[in-house]
Amino acid sequence: MAKPAFLRQATIGRFLIYLFLIAVALFYLMPLWVMVTTSLKPLDEIYGGSFIGLPKTVTFDAWRSAWSEACIGTQCTGMEPYFINSLLLVVPAVTLSTLIGALNGYILTKWKFSGANFVFGLLLFGCFLPYQAILIPMARTLGALGLAGSIPGLILVHVSYGICFTTLFFRNYFVSLPDELTKAALVDGAGFFRIFWSIILPTSLPIIVVSCIWQFTQIWNDFLFGVAFTSGSNSPITVALNNIVNVTTGRKQYNVDMAAAMIAAVPTLFVYIVAGRYFVRGLTAGAVKG
Repeated sequence: MAKPAFLRQATIGRFLIYLFLIAVALFYLMPLWVMVTTSLKPLDEIYGGSFIGLPKTVTFDAWRSAWSEACIGTQCTGMEPYFINSLLLVVPAVTLSTLIGALNGYILTKWKFSGANFVFGLLLFGCFLPYQAILIPMARTLGALGLAGSIPGLILVHVSYGICFTTLFFRNYFVSLPDELTKAALVDGAGFFRIFWSIILPTSLPIIVVSCIWQFTQIWNDFLFGVAFTSGSNSPITVALNNIVNVTTGRKQYNVDMAAAMIAAVPTLFVYIVAGRYFVRGLTAGAVKG
């Protein structure tokens, strides 16, 4: 029995939509394909062939070189120490900015005071400040604190800049939590921090995930703050990647460059693959009120 005309049209329409989506996905995945295949090719094969084709000989020499042998300036230490620098940067910066943002959101919604909305507006204004606007004031502040050119100084920069965003996330999420939870805890004798640790935070896992993913990607992928506020062996991985790619002596090491770029991108790719769906859920969780 033949399908009705409208069913055939719906099937054709769905097929065309899927075909279009596949074509768009392939287009956006092409740079990743080029990076992976180029990083697995010997340098002679790259110069004698194309970037897009599959490698005739698969080798991980470029990855080993990018990790431990690539020259950055006068040092040939590879990406390893700078990868560690970024880890030492991102873990405390994400933790502190998320915790402070959670406290701010908690105070602005459950312990409101006179002028709370004005304070929130000032914090919100910080979300729209471009990086370039705070470079000179922040550099002078770090110099006065004796933290210029160091990882702790860069942690302070990212925590200060990230508090605006994390406060926005948590404030909008906590608005959707019923005030009766706080009032009942107060009646039972719970104090400010007891309510925060025992009631508010355990119910905030979705927005905590959002804050951590947002801050992780912003801090890990940052280049401007890294190049402005650190130097030498204290640089994060994005600055090291830029220095590796811009080496001009001898033949251009395209395979090493691509391997280094993949090493720098793997953590953020991993985070979004593992927790990407929780990011969307967390953003929409606080959209009921406020």
